[in-house]
Amino acid sequence: MPTLDAAAFDLLFREARTHNGWTAEPVSDTELTAALDLAKMAPTGANGQPLRVVFVRSAEAKARLKAVLSPGNVDKTMAAPVTAIVAYDPKFYDLLPRLFPHTDARSWFAGDPVGAEAVARMNATLQGAYLILALRAVGLDTGPMGGFDAAAADAAFFPDGEAKSIFLINIGHGDPAALFPRSPRLDFDEMAKIV
Repeated sequence: MPTLDAAAFDLLFREARTHNGWTAEPVSDTELTAALDLAKMAPTGANGQPLRVVFVRSAEAKARLKAVLSPGNVDKTMAAPVTAIVAYDPKFYDLLPRLFPHTDARSWFAGDPVGAEAVARMNATLQGAYLILALRAVGLDTGPMGGFDAAAADAAFFPDGEAKSIFLINIGHGDPAALFPRSPRLDFDEMAKIV
């Protein structure tokens, strides 16, 4: 199987950074669509695809988002051209007859709301990570974060309860001058073992 080249590894991982400062360069609908179209192709359990995203860009939507942010996240989030609210659909299983037609996968989750919610949250979190990589792949920088009132965000952006927020991703063209020095990473032996 072919592998990515060193430039792609740098773009996605080695040189990619979590940004806190942003240039004024806008983010287009085309870029956001391209990134989500890439991210949705990555695996989820039973192809459940529970990820739901609101891309916050308008002044009105940013004002609603500002109200739910922790104080330390306000400035960088308001400066970002777009912020993605990464969320999950707790009733993702209702789409399984279409998304996983090989068997009756809906029945695995429909009678178990606690288990279904855990599966939805885990798989949407994976999809949020895929989205970060996809955004990088289309030439955008990201600043994923917590530090917000998820219940208040849900009330503001998912008022019908159709999704529940997990984390946020600030999106744009990062300002290198606002970067912190890269933090250290654990060595392989500190993270893993091969048995």
